[in-house]
Amino acid sequence: MKEIKASMAGNMWKIIVNVGDEVAEGEDVAILESMKMEIPITAEISGKVSAIKVNEGDFINEGDVIVVLE
Repeated sequence: MKEIKASMAGNMWKIIVNVGDEVAEGEDVAILESMKMEIPITAEISGKVSAIKVNEGDFINEGDVIVVLE
């Protein structure tokens, strides 16, 4: 199991993936909004999305788990 974590604090603007989706290494899984900028959160490894730990609109701290891959 691999966790994809936030690289900085901000608001979860958009979640791109759904549970059950296959993602490739380097693929965007979510977009974080911080200081009026949109920061893509990318998968560091390939895998299948087993859980999404946040909702759109949530405030996220640096290091919070966003998506879990199996």
